[in-house]
Amino acid sequence: MDALREYLNALTPAEQHEFAARVGTSVGYLRKAISARQNIGDNLVVAIERESRGAVRCEHLRPDVDWAYLRGTARRSGTRSAKPARRRSH
Repeated sequence: MDALREYLNALTPAEQHEFAARVGTSVGYLRKAISARQNIGDNLVVAIERESRGAVRCEHLRPDVDWAYLRGTARRSGTRSAKPARRRSH
């Protein structure tokens, strides 16, 4: 949440309103979410990262989501996943 606060504070009030409109919400909602440290919806989190050009990342806003897996950057274990057993016909 601190990253979003810092990002918004670096914008002029007009830029804040433009940013909020681009992500589909209001500055008031973003400020309330920051102060209450509430979970922001996944779609909004993605829009914030996109419209901030990565300055505010999904991981900053929703650390409870495994974004590395969704991004395809999760570390993979050294073992291969088991293949499903083949069905034998009788």
